[in-house]
This record gives sequence, structure tokens and C-alpha cells, in this order.
Amino acid sequence: MSGPGPAAWGRLRRVSAIVWIAALSLAAWLWLLLCQGFFWRTDVRLPPGDDPGVWPPVCVVVPARDEAAVLPASLPSLLAQDYPGRAEVFLVDDGSTDGTGELARALAREHGGLPLTVGSPGEPPAGWTGKLWAVRHGIGLARARGPEFLLLTDADIAHAPDSLRTLVAAAGTGGFDMVSQMARLRVESRWERLVVPAFVYFFAQLYPFRRIGRAGTATAAAAGGCVLLRAEAAERARVPDAIRQAVIDDVALARAVKGSGGRIWLGLADRVDSVRPYPRLDDLWRMVSRSAYAQLRHSPALLAGTVAGLALVYLVPPVALVAGAAAGSAATAAAGGLAWLVMTGTYLPMLRYYRLSYWLAPLLPFTAFLYLLMTVDSAVQHYRGRGAAWKGRTYARPEPVADDPAR
Repeated sequence: MSGPGPAAWGRLRRVSAIVWIAALSLAAWLWLLLCQGFFWRTDVRLPPGDDPGVWPPVCVVVPARDEAAVLPASLPSLLAQDYPGRAEVFLVDDGSTDGTGELARALAREHGGLPLTVGSPGEPPAGWTGKLWAVRHGIGLARARGPEFLLLTDADIAHAPDSLRTLVAAAGTGGFDMVSQMARLRVESRWERLVVPAFVYFFAQLYPFRRIGRAGTATAAAAGGCVLLRAEAAERARVPDAIRQAVIDDVALARAVKGSGGRIWLGLADRVDSVRPYPRLDDLWRMVSRSAYAQLRHSPALLAGTVAGLALVYLVPPVALVAGAAAGSAATAAAGGLAWLVMTGTYLPMLRYYRLSYWLAPLLPFTAFLYLLMTVDSAVQHYRGRGAAWKGRTYARPEPVADDPAR
């Protein structure tokens, strides 16, 4: 009786390889579920804080470039902050061509509230991103007021009336040098509902919020839309000068503050919202691809590893389930199905946070495939010389930042 022929052995080896790949994907998901700081949980929220009695002075710095479309929905919420201490707002008009600065002054006259100063730093010098040059100018204006805290917030972020008060109370009670909230992003269009919650989910997977706030860990990140920073910690970390070339400035800021001995915290927001719309896939694509390759430090090796990792973790499970069922391989189908089930289960809390249908959870592999394509496109645009482009500016790969000889 003869054994299996060469063709049969070839099919067996292929099936065996698929089984092992599916098993590896399942093992990756079990590790992510149990060992990656419980990233999938959405209960890391701003810790409660006590009334300090005497509320410290705060300056709010808002970098703004061509933000006239969103400013009426965001700036009045800052001016209306119910803060018991001294606070004022500095909006830095970063070379806008749509009348952002004039609109900000008009909104302040109409709504009243906290004092508003509008400044303009001019074009950034070589080696600076536009946003960080604007932040530097805003901090310079604020420093003359002697604030204890700086609130760095984007022009598309709307704050609840007690936002500043709760941030300061949490920082004071918890002894934090930096407190950041991930603003709730808009999820009104079909593409926003499909792509936006996954963006926050992937971010939390890379930077588990629980590890960020834990002393002694190296994990550091922030959400640039809402960052409360002690002025003393900013001086100690030399920000924004020390991170002046950073395209992903919020993560760079957190690393600088934590690296200089500061305590930081990051969590999801309940009443801090982004009002910027991304109604079409093209809008979301540009938002992700403009900085994805910068996140990978412009490294082809990291790009290849990221693509392989996304494929293994997010694409293999559904492919293994279907391929295993078609080939009659119960082990392949079971491993792929279980991995897909764990993936779906970990995504449900984020969908609940965004008040979206749970039926979006099984579509996460498709969304991850879109992110894979966006990441590859980000690298392609970089090598075509378009780099990290935002509102008319393109940033090349940053060079190492030398210490300022004046310091």
C-alpha cells in the first residue's frame, strides 16, 4: 500500500502552515486581551479631584490655522469656562488665510467670558512644525501672566463648562504634572462610524492608558486636543523647544514630560468633544496617512513589521475561518474563528463608548485593512516628497534636535 503522493504532501504542508498561522494569530489576541494593559477597556476616565480652596491661575493656549469653519462651535466653550480662579485664553493665529483671528475676536465680543488675546507668531523657522511654533508663541504670551497651569487645546475641541475646573482639580489631587483627555471624536457619517472608533482603539492598543498613568513605566502618550500641563513641568522638560520638529507632537510632549520626571495621565473624555467633521473616506484617509509613517519614525523596517503585524492580527482570523471551513480544516477554522471572536469582543467597549451599533465590531478586520493601506500610502507620499502635509505645509523627516546653546 503506497503512502500519500507528492501532491498530497504539498497540500498537507500548506494546510499545516495555515493552521500554525491561525494559531499564532489566536495566541497574539490572547496576549493582547490579557497582557497589553487591558487596553480594550474604556473605564479610564478623569479621576475626581478635590477643591483646592485657592484655585491656581491658568492660561489656555489655542494654536489655530484656518479654523474659521469650526471656531464658532469650539471657542465660545472655552470663553464660557466656569473656573473659580484666574484664567484667560490665548489664541495663536498661525498664518490663517480665512480670517481665523478676526473671527476669534468677534466671538469674544459676542459671547464675553474669559479674556481673549489673539497673537500671531509669523511663519515658523526651519526646524519647527507650524503648530509647535504657534504653541511656543502662545506659551510665551501666557508666561507673562505667571500661570501655574497651561491648557493646550486644539481649535476644533469643544469643552463642557466645568472642563478646566475638573482638569485642574484632578491634576492637583493626583499630583500629576500633565493630565490629558482623548476628546470624543465625531461619528456622524457612515465612514466616521466605521473608522473613528477604530482610530482610538488602535491608539489605546499602542499606548495602554493604564500604563501611561502608572509611575515607573516607560509608556507615555497624550491626546493633543486637551492637555493640562504644569508650567513648571513645561520648563523642566523644555517644551515645546525640545520637541519642535515632532509631527506627532502629543506623544512627543508626553515623553518629554515623563522623561524629565513628571507624572502624567491620559484617559477618555466624557464632555470634551471634537467638532471637526470627517464626512468622507478621503478626509479620514488624509488625517491618518499624513502622520502614520512619522509614527514609524520613517523606517522601512518598522513599516514592513507593522504591515505584517496588522495582517497577522487583524486579517488572518477571518481569512483562516473561511479558508479552514472551505478546506475542511476544523483546526484552522476554529483558531481563526476564536481569534475573530476575541477581536470582536475587545472592540465592543469602544463602540459602546461612542454609542454605536455592535454590528460594527465584526467589521474591524476591514477597518484594519483600510488603516494598513493608509499606512503604506503615508510611506509612499513621504518618498514622493509630500511627507506629513497639513494645511499647506509639508514636513520632511526630522533631524536630531541639538541643545539650544543659549540654555
